[in-house]
Amino acid sequence: MTRRTLVATLIYLLGSAPQWTSADAQGQTLTRSIRQYARTHAFSGTVLVQKGGKTLYHESFGLADRAFNVPVTNATKFKAASITKAFTAVLVLQLVEQGKLDLHAPIRAYLPGYAGEGADKVSIHNLLNHTSGIENFDRIKSYEEAVRNGIESYQLPHTTDDLLTRYSSGKIVQEAGKVFDYNNADYVILGKIVEKLYGKDFDTILQERILHPLGMTQSGMLYQREIVPNLAYTYLKPGDTAQLINDLPVYIQNWYSAGGMYSTATDLAKFANALYASSKLLKSETRKLMLTPGLDDYGYGLWVRDIDVRGKLHHIAQRPGSIMGANTLLLQYLDDDLTVVILSNTNATDIDAFGFLVGRAALE
Repeated sequence: MTRRTLVATLIYLLGSAPQWTSADAQGQTLTRSIRQYARTHAFSGTVLVQKGGKTLYHESFGLADRAFNVPVTNATKFKAASITKAFTAVLVLQLVEQGKLDLHAPIRAYLPGYAGEGADKVSIHNLLNHTSGIENFDRIKSYEEAVRNGIESYQLPHTTDDLLTRYSSGKIVQEAGKVFDYNNADYVILGKIVEKLYGKDFDTILQERILHPLGMTQSGMLYQREIVPNLAYTYLKPGDTAQLINDLPVYIQNWYSAGGMYSTATDLAKFANALYASSKLLKSETRKLMLTPGLDDYGYGLWVRDIDVRGKLHHIAQRPGSIMGANTLLLQYLDDDLTVVILSNTNATDIDAFGFLVGRAALE
């Protein structure tokens, strides 16, 4: 074993030195709980816990690049996957606050050229809470199927107009508002509406309306053509195998406003603090709209529900994300002002289970 490999292995096993502000027993319990779960569940990534706007814990584990034994650090960037949807929902709701968008208006009101069957039947509200009834274009059910048939929507280059017309303008398969169906097409349409109303590309709008104002300098949209410094590679564990492999080749920008962002745990904590604990992004009345659960407990861009923690109910907002090896979680305990951010570059760990474990430990 080379010295570099030995150092990388030790970092993987021990994790980076934790950053936490509390030296009391609670902080030590939190650290032990996280480290034990990370080691016994092959976790590779970053965990950040914030309460009342203060960081209680921030520690990283595993390898950002397995070919060169590059460790994950607290500054490592990760594909955010569907956490992006929460940002898109905020941009839409900001337009509502500006009086430029009506949640109950149909798609055609903002995209006159939209050719899908839902143009006059599907409202912005339906898109936000995944009750559009529009045909879902994500039909691949397994790794084997993806390898055998390919994934045209993600493995061929497409403009955002292509994403709208080719994959997000399908038939209406359920009456709008009646059935929850998690559908990236809904958020592709929302991204195009945001662009139409601002007259700018989604990337620029995201920067101007959220990232720059919050000082989220380590976040942005991903493009296959661009190299993002310090971005973790992603690795997939297909099926029941124990071996991690490289993610399938894709054009990551094809996830667009439904899942095309990258970020760090620190930046996502800034977003959570601004969204849930202040009016920097949305007025309190508008935030209530976002956090009102509909079918499947889904609000606008995230799930909202009550969970039991040692006999006490806690109101939470849960925003997971998953694109092959990119597995992420932004979890907010709304009545406790507690934020849990977990970013991983493999699917070897159950990130949702990990997040709730961290939340329980932080609430002790």
